[in-house]
Amino acid sequence: MIVLFAILIVALFGLGFLNPLWWAGAAVLIFVAVHYGRGRAGSRGQGGNFEYRDYRDYRDRENRWDRRYRRQRQGLWRRQDRRDEQHHR
Repeated sequence: MIVLFAILIVALFGLGFLNPLWWAGAAVLIFVAVHYGRGRAGSRGQGGNFEYRDYRDYRDRENRWDRRYRRQRQGLWRRQDRRDEQHHR
C-alpha cells in the first residue's frame, strides 16, 4: 500500500510541472499518508497507544524481575548484616 502511495505521489509531482494543481494533489496524498501512518502505528494488536504499551511491558518485566530476585537479595542482605554484626562484637 505504501509503495502504491509513493508511486502515485511521484507521478503527481511529475505532472505538477505541467499543472500546479497536481502538486496540490501530491501534497494532499503526502499529508494523508503521514497522518494515516501515525494513526495506525499505535493501533496494532489490541489497540491503544504504542508508547504506553512499550512502557507497560517494560514495567511488567521490571516487576517480574523484582519479584523473582527480591527473596535472593533479601537473604544476601541479611547474611551481610549478620557478618557485620559479628565483626563489630
